[in-house]
Amino acid sequence: MRPISPSSIRNRPRRLPLLWVMLPALGHAATTEGGGQGAAGPEPFQIAMGLIAGLVLFLFGVSRLALALKALAAEPAKRLLGKFTRNRFAGVLTGTAATTLLDSSSVTIIMVIALVDAGLISFVQSLGVVLGSNIGTTFGAELVAFQISKYAPVGLAAGALLLAFGRSERWKNAGWVVFGMGLLFFGLDLIEETMTPFKNHPPFLRWMQELGKNPLQGAAVGALFTMLIQSSSGTMAIVVTLASQGLISLPAGVAIMLGAELGTVSDTLIATIGRSRQAIRTGVFHFLFNLITATLGVLCASQLVSLSRWISGDASVGRQIANAQVLFNVLGVLLFIGFVPLIARALKVLVPDRRTEGVEGLHQGAAGVSP
Repeated sequence: MRPISPSSIRNRPRRLPLLWVMLPALGHAATTEGGGQGAAGPEPFQIAMGLIAGLVLFLFGVSRLALALKALAAEPAKRLLGKFTRNRFAGVLTGTAATTLLDSSSVTIIMVIALVDAGLISFVQSLGVVLGSNIGTTFGAELVAFQISKYAPVGLAAGALLLAFGRSERWKNAGWVVFGMGLLFFGLDLIEETMTPFKNHPPFLRWMQELGKNPLQGAAVGALFTMLIQSSSGTMAIVVTLASQGLISLPAGVAIMLGAELGTVSDTLIATIGRSRQAIRTGVFHFLFNLITATLGVLCASQLVSLSRWISGDASVGRQIANAQVLFNVLGVLLFIGFVPLIARALKVLVPDRRTEGVEGLHQGAAGVSP
């Protein structure tokens, strides 16, 4: 079989762009042995192209999955959020269920901010949902820890069939959900394959050890990467995948997870721009909750690592990191849930009503702020 030269690629017509994005990674897998690591270590260009291809496929899969889930489940999730938030405990359960259904804490919280802004639920009711959304977002990492990426082609094939033969819009959205999940796991598999050479690459292993020893540095890496890809679930999926291959240690994975929890607040804060003061309070609460819990997590990172290792037993490192995320968020919710009424009063002082909002609230019989 004749090798493909760079000049021949440049001269080809611009067809199947996705295939050309994948070519470097496919060529890397086909022409290297033992993960592609030579005497001088991993080849930078091939590694970079493989990571870009895998990340593009992964993010596109995440995007398509999110859009399809919103089309299928947004209205049920809105009804769920509107009906079952009468108290903070019901709010936590509702937020957990809605985030698991939508596979995105950011989407859930942005929906909650919109509902608060529209006056469909109160700011106080929204706090429990925000707490629950942090628990619901852990579902994705636990799913990835099952290492089902090798079945990604099945999802791609099933999704393609639904898209091709589905007659109704609902069936086509279901096809995009299945296809998006297949593409997501296919991207993770490509990233995993591309990163294989780093298993025996001393500089990378030293860096991972440094992140484990310095939780603040690891958290900074996790926060920056999460803000870059706009998905804490995406960050955790990649971390759990690499950890399952021995590329990321438990301490380093926990540190990156703590940063991802903080990085995810960027899009929800943006969603509060131009909203009512009630909606802004919900966004500020999400930011403060994640900031405080992430700070406590960094300070107690070694204890969180030990607790996760003890609970997980002989499970893989990827599973241990996923379990650490569940532990971290559940403990954070338990820490805050008893203080929700006090936090609500404090946020009313921190983010006071505008004069017009206060007057409208008094006319509606709501508890407004005295002029």
